[in-house]
Amino acid sequence: MFRLGVTCLMSKLFRRREFLILSSTAAGSILLKACTSGGSDTASSPSGAAGGASGDTIKVGILHSLSGTMAISEKSVVDAEQLAIKEINAAGGVLGKQIEAIVEDGASDWPTFNEKAKKLIDQDKVATVFGCWTSASRKAVLPTFESKDHMLWYPVQYEGQECSKNIFYTGAAPNQQIEPSVDWLLENKGKDFFLVGSDYVFPRTANTIIKAQVEAKGGKIVGEDYIPLGGTEVTPIISKIKSALPDGGVIYNSLNGDSNVAFFKQLQGAGMGPDKYPSMSVSIAEEEVKAIGVEYLKGHYAAWNYFQTVETPESKKFVEAFKKEYGDDRVVNDPMEAAYIMVYLWKQAVEKAGVADDLEKVRTAALGQTFAAPEGKVTLENNHHLSKVVRIGEVRDDGLFEIVYDSKTAVKPVPWNQYVADTKGFACDWSDPNKGGKYKTT
Repeated sequence: MFRLGVTCLMSKLFRRREFLILSSTAAGSILLKACTSGGSDTASSPSGAAGGASGDTIKVGILHSLSGTMAISEKSVVDAEQLAIKEINAAGGVLGKQIEAIVEDGASDWPTFNEKAKKLIDQDKVATVFGCWTSASRKAVLPTFESKDHMLWYPVQYEGQECSKNIFYTGAAPNQQIEPSVDWLLENKGKDFFLVGSDYVFPRTANTIIKAQVEAKGGKIVGEDYIPLGGTEVTPIISKIKSALPDGGVIYNSLNGDSNVAFFKQLQGAGMGPDKYPSMSVSIAEEEVKAIGVEYLKGHYAAWNYFQTVETPESKKFVEAFKKEYGDDRVVNDPMEAAYIMVYLWKQAVEKAGVADDLEKVRTAALGQTFAAPEGKVTLENNHHLSKVVRIGEVRDDGLFEIVYDSKTAVKPVPWNQYVADTKGFACDWSDPNKGGKYKTT
């Protein structure tokens, strides 16, 4: 069986990119219901329990922005999650059952994300949810997952300063992306930084960390500015950068969504190329380079844990499988890889637990899970984050990244930042109820 929900309105800026919803697998069905109305908040599941596993299927939720400013990044994450589900179903499923994926559109709107999260949990009775991109969307749904004691798998790098029992974070913590990229810039590109970001929780918290780190390492923050998420009026920011850095300097960029299109086009238009104004981005990957235009990004940098150019057997297999499913013109990136592997990590945890709908058993079984990921071997630590290799890439002519830094070995995640005074000396350990999400180590 295969049910297709209502097609979402796509971002006008990116109509040329096809809105892809996957076909069902040969081995089993995938249920797709995009952009349906939100459910009520009345039918909470018992603590530690979920529906989702009945008959021959296990229902899971997929919750990302298929429309609005964040669709440029999130649609491809859905593709990666669906690819993992198709592969798992073709190989026999989970506990002998096929996965049914119910896809909802958060529409780049944080209240909508929460409405759809409630619907997936209360109405659709899913066993887990794979979803969100921005920290604003994650923060919006977090109270729902905690009050209902449900489970979210979150695939994108973020600002840390959080460690929820109900979330598994498969993107980078700040010490696996932001901090090493700042160190690299200080060593290789200069000491003067201008911070640019979208005006919401991730960029502002990330920049708090960066300011503390730069100051501790002898650098200087010469300016900091924000625009609304999705905003395109970037001329004032570019003028401020040029005024604060007349002879050039580092731009640390935490803009998200369509704002990056305007920013990099106007940056180049102002004659501020990467030779004098190198930027380090933490939300631009291969998919965004393709959408924005390589001519505007060549020579700039991004910090991630995975690039399509990573040379591992698992990366080659992932790239080939994705292109076979969606077309040779498609690219893969870090959030897509983190989304792809989190489906497999959930599968492994369910199989170890022996049950999909007892979430407490699944959470316990998830701790310590390892996976041969495209980026390299990852381990799900007791703080619900992954140990991951750190990489920095430079945009090259073909729109892919030349890897200029590689930590070689996996870096353990540190959710509570050790540069920020309020969280220095704190850690997270969900294997010990006496420690939990935040405890003092020193």
